Amino acid sequence: MASVLLRDANVLTVDRQDTVHMAGWIALADGRITGVGPAANCPDGAGFDEVLSLPGHIVMPGLVNAHTHSAMVLFRGRSEGQSLLTMDGWYNSIREPELSLQANDIGPAVALSCAEMALSGTTTFCDQYFFAEEIADAAAESGLRAVVAYGIVQLGDEARGSEELSRAAAFIERQRSSDGRVVPWFGPHAPYVDNSEELLRAEVAMAVKYGVGMHLHMAAGPEDNEQTMARYGLTATQALSRDGFFAGRVHAAHCLDLTEDDIAIFAAAPAASVSYNATAGLRSGREGICPAVKLREAGVVVALGTDNVAANNSYDMIAEMRVAGLVASHREGRAQPLSSRDLVRMATIDGARALGLDHETGSLEAGKAADIIAIDISGAGYSETPDLETLLVYSGSGRDVTRVWVAGEQVVDNRRLTRRPLSEIRQDYSVTYQDFWARVAAARMVA
Repeated sequence: MASVLLRDANVLTVDRQDTVHMAGWIALADGRITGVGPAANCPDGAGFDEVLSLPGHIVMPGLVNAHTHSAMVLFRGRSEGQSLLTMDGWYNSIREPELSLQANDIGPAVALSCAEMALSGTTTFCDQYFFAEEIADAAAESGLRAVVAYGIVQLGDEARGSEELSRAAAFIERQRSSDGRVVPWFGPHAPYVDNSEELLRAEVAMAVKYGVGMHLHMAAGPEDNEQTMARYGLTATQALSRDGFFAGRVHAAHCLDLTEDDIAIFAAAPAASVSYNATAGLRSGREGICPAVKLREAGVVVALGTDNVAANNSYDMIAEMRVAGLVASHREGRAQPLSSRDLVRMATIDGARALGLDHETGSLEAGKAADIIAIDISGAGYSETPDLETLLVYSGSGRDVTRVWVAGEQVVDNRRLTRRPLSEIRQDYSVTYQDFWARVAAARMVA
């Protein structure tokens, strides 16, 4: 793989000191970062295969989308007037048409989602859905880094739950032998809503056996706590903790209704994290807002996610940073309880930490994978500010991303995908979209 020197850029390293190099440089070779620094010690470009000058750009770690369902781009615009964070809203808007999904729908849908993510600066995403094999294959073809959690929805069918658990194990066995950009996990949909306690305990045991994480929705809707409070006098988080659920790596999406005791459980767990999905939460109409500030103060890793584009309609993680900051200010009743620097960290290194990938990605440091994005800040809407993080979060847009590298491979060059043209991806997706919704309409007529 070629050696590359990126120079003359404003470099946000997101290292432990949050070092910023104005007019700085970063060097990469064989898929790894080999050096980062200020202009004063920029190496001679003669020693590199390629030298790229990026004045008027921010160069920073690739963004980490800590919670999404990439195949659900098929449902974009299909949940208007419905809250996807309630059982009824999810079932009526999503689950019923999902029954018409076929395996060959997934690849074209995920390809489009990966294209949208890459073009707006996301280099790593965490997915939880059905058809995990097809999602993993499409993610690998895109060149992005992904954690793919095998989605398990039981809905009271014990036989289905057991069968899905076996398939999830087979998925993990197969995927662990891949090149490492795609990491397999378990993905129970949500506690006590549609996965029995017995199945959840079996999933925990299997996750421990394979040494993988579990990604689920938690405290997203009132049903989680209603059932466990009625049955045990415990919140869903407390009931899960009682059953040993937090013994391994747990990554929980939404977490709108956590109590102080719930937060303490997350804080005490060895590897529990939360995906704060601010835009999806607002669109749901739920009164609850993820207590991101309190979670962070307790020492819990909080990352940012878009959720699916039926709940959000956008994969733009820069926009997600902005909304997350605004919502936190509203919830806490004070200005910027999450600083712009906090939000950048949540969208990069904290996302990587939540997924167990912070040794590999999330910051620009020598030895880490070269997961890097360049954002053009020379256009209208950008001007001098005291710090680059505030400029990025509150003035920036994913549409200004010009270049993206994943493990040193340039997957976006001058706003264009390098592996496969966007026009071709969109054409394949359009055919899939029309076919899928035609099947849904036909199934509804029969019903």
